[in-house]
Parts: sequence; structure tokens; C-alpha cells
Amino acid sequence: MIPFSCQSGLWAGFLTGSRTFARKVFSREFAGCLAVFASSLCFYMSTVVIRWSAFNVTINTASFVLTRFLIGFFIICGVMAIKKQSPVPEKYSLLFGRAAANFTAVYCFFKAVDLTTVAQANILNMTYPVFIVLLTWIFLKDQRDIGAVGIVIIAFSGVWLILAPNEMEFDLNNLWGLFSGITGAIAIFLLNISRKYHDSETVLFYLFGAGSVFTYACFYDKITVPNLHELVYLLGCSMFGIAGQYLMTFGFKYVTAVEGGIISSSRILMAAILGPIIAADPALGVSGWTGAALIFSANVVLTVRKSRPAKT
Repeated sequence: MIPFSCQSGLWAGFLTGSRTFARKVFSREFAGCLAVFASSLCFYMSTVVIRWSAFNVTINTASFVLTRFLIGFFIICGVMAIKKQSPVPEKYSLLFGRAAANFTAVYCFFKAVDLTTVAQANILNMTYPVFIVLLTWIFLKDQRDIGAVGIVIIAFSGVWLILAPNEMEFDLNNLWGLFSGITGAIAIFLLNISRKYHDSETVLFYLFGAGSVFTYACFYDKITVPNLHELVYLLGCSMFGIAGQYLMTFGFKYVTAVEGGIISSSRILMAAILGPIIAADPALGVSGWTGAALIFSANVVLTVRKSRPAKT
């Protein structure tokens, strides 16, 4: 029989360990990681809705982009009205730079979904962590991490395996997806800096507002009034995209640009697993699943690295 003093010590140790575990689980860092992951799921589902629409209606890519930005703008205006809050811009260059890069990334991404497959579009869009590392090394010296660079390389190797270049012919349409990755990296890099000066509502107000103006200014001659059937797909795509945008904006307040980029790459796994089931994508081969496993492993390793206390 265990002495009472030992039982008390074990119970106290258990309680201490439980509290430590709870603090880690419910920490802001964990919430940020979870929000970025949820944003990836929402972004993936927005592309699935675009693919579903192609089987039933014909909708121009610009209409999807404009609807997403307009609805997002009205929602954020409503949220700010309820909070009795107004936008508080401090760095206009960051806000408008982020909005311009995001607008370009979204249009190229949706165009890639329209012209290629949902999996290809998501995979090429997810090359942006590589470009984020480059931007981070150039502009953010305090966030330089050689280990993170290695993890990004592993993740990008997985992307390359999923693309299976030895089995695919070069398609110029894939450049839409690749360019969405490049401009997406710029947008996320600017978001990571902008969150130091602005709250989520201010960032989203300018993101959706400026994005609406940019879209209409560039594609006003291609945008038409949708019928009821088309409106269902436009709204579905937009709501998933807006939810993803809000979750990403919140999440990146508590993660670095590199960490957020790697966690977001879990969208590759979603495309690999769900593509043949819900998006009518061809199933991945051995190289594709190997790539998915590499990316998933990179996400896990990064999460473990982040949870460890910094060395002093």
C-alpha cells in the first residue's frame, strides 16, 4: 500500500502536469496554429465549390473574386458596427500592399482551379512557404531559422512529388497556380508585419474593401449579374473564403510567417485525401502519397519545434 505522503505527492504532481498541459493546449500559440489550419480547410472548400459550379453553370472567375470581397466587406463592416469600432490604420503601405497582393493571389488561384484541377491549383498555391522563407531571410532577421528552412525544403519536396513531374506534361495553365503561390507569399509576409500595427478588423476592412475596388476596376467588363442558381455557388465559395481569411488573419497574430505557411500546407493533404471523393480529381499515385506524407510530417515537426521552450 502506498503511504499517504506518497499519494499526496503523486496527486500534486498529476495536478501540476495537468495544469501545464492545459496551459499549452489552450495557449494563444496553439489557438493561432489551430486557426491557420482551419483556414486551410475553408480555402480548400472554396475551390471545391468552384469545381462543383463548373458541372452546372458558367461563372467567370472575376465574379467569384468580386463576390468574395464584397460579401467580406459587408460582413466586416457589420462586425465593426456591432463593436462600435472604426478602422485604425497606421501603415497604409502595409494595408494596401497586402490587399493588392491578396487580390492577385486570389484571382490567380481561382483561375488555376478553373483551368486545371482542384488538386493542382491547391498544390501550386501551396508553394508559397518557400517564397516566405526567402522574404523572411531578407527582411526579418529576428525570425531567421535554419531548421525552419530545412522543414520548408522537405515540404516543397512533397509538393514536387505530388505534382509527379515525370508523369505530367508542362501546361501553361499551371503558371496561374504557381503565380498565386508567389503573390500569396507576399500577401502573408505583409500580413505578418501588418498585424504588429493593426487589429484584425482594420486589416480585413482594407483587404476586402480594396480587393473589391481592384477586382471591379480590372474586370468590370466580365462581371455580370448572377441568376439564382449561380448565386448559390458564388455565395458558397465566398463564405468559405471569408471564413478562411478571418481565421488566417487571427492565427497569424500568434505564429510567424514561416510557421503559418507550413501549417497552411496541410491543404495539400486535404487535396490528396478529399480530391477524388468530393472534387472529381484523379487519385494520387505512390509518389503523390509519399509527397503528402512528407508535408504532413513537416507540419508535425514544426508544431513540436514551436512547443519547445526557447534556449537561452
